[in-house]
Amino acid sequence: MASYVIVEPPPGPGGQIARGPVFVRDGFAFLAFLVPLIWLLWHRLWIEAALVLGATLLLGGLGEYGDAGPLATLLSILVSVYVGLEGAALRIAALRRRGWRDAGVVEADSVGDAEIRYLAEPVVERPDVEWPAPAAGGHPPLRTAPSGPALGLFSYPGGR
Repeated sequence: MASYVIVEPPPGPGGQIARGPVFVRDGFAFLAFLVPLIWLLWHRLWIEAALVLGATLLLGGLGEYGDAGPLATLLSILVSVYVGLEGAALRIAALRRRGWRDAGVVEADSVGDAEIRYLAEPVVERPDVEWPAPAAGGHPPLRTAPSGPALGLFSYPGGR
């Protein structure tokens, strides 16, 4: 069974939620390993895609003009492995930057099963959880305190 992190959108004007939650499979993303740039662009991770493109171009130039062909190839593979391993965390971090919040984790065999398990749970009001207040300009507020230990560049849900 795989675990799926559930991320809910922020409420829109009048408290209405325009779309449903997103289910992100927590695990190795094989397609992100094969074609990291396309995978990042598909999931609208623009900043991460720009960083991967820059690293790819830098490593390509290093291999071509720096006489470090095998080393550049190995480092390119490591970039792909990193995107494959951290792809889910990158997606969750991007959604959090857009104001989405974690709703929980569900273990299931597929996304359809995860949706069924999530919707079958009774709705529990949590008064201690608040939506972040939108900052001026429509951007979500920046975090000032670290969220706890993290593996990679971004923390995982529940690591607070």
